[in-house]
Amino acid sequence: MTGYFEPLPGGGAVIALDDVQISILRSLAVQLLELIGPGEQPVAGDDPLAALFAEGPSEPPTDPALARLFPDAYGGPELAGAVEGDDPEARRALEEARIASAEFRRYTENDLRARKRDDALAVVRALDGLTHGGRGSADGVALAGGEAVLELDPDESRRWLGALNDLRLAIGTRLEVTDEDDGSELLLPEADPRKPIALAYRWLGGLQESLVETLMT
Repeated sequence: MTGYFEPLPGGGAVIALDDVQISILRSLAVQLLELIGPGEQPVAGDDPLAALFAEGPSEPPTDPALARLFPDAYGGPELAGAVEGDDPEARRALEEARIASAEFRRYTENDLRARKRDDALAVVRALDGLTHGGRGSADGVALAGGEAVLELDPDESRRWLGALNDLRLAIGTRLEVTDEDDGSELLLPEADPRKPIALAYRWLGGLQESLVETLMT
């Protein structure tokens, strides 16, 4: 169970984490929150109903990691790369895809950002519970050998899965890992400054895989 998820009777997941693992996970989750941003904050006196239907951005983020977290719904780099020469049909298809993506983004990105933010916050709060007398100690979950045992119910497990996926997408972008590459060949020399984050990327992959298997059990 150390460092990887296992199923709980009745649903959910359990994992044992040491202090270093807790610190790494919390730091990465906080960095993910900073990357996603605080979102649009309602101004005092604003109509809450109007804020509920507020439009989001129509252009994709310029930060590559954010663009990976919030990709275009239609077309994307693949379609743009396929448009070569002066083929009017291909260019028309690309323009239509861009317009459709902008419309889709305008009405969905704010909600998607909020969900990703909530997922990352769920990770931070669960880990803070372990280190500040929360569920990991006060509720009878074992603390032994310098490790804390974290139990997640099914809903919390899904939030963790979302956050782990977002972390791997963001880190993978920084490491230039493609969708087709699982990072298993990401072996860097000890002197490479990216070595620690590459190791974290591979560990997060193991966490994500074990949690998926747990939820499918």
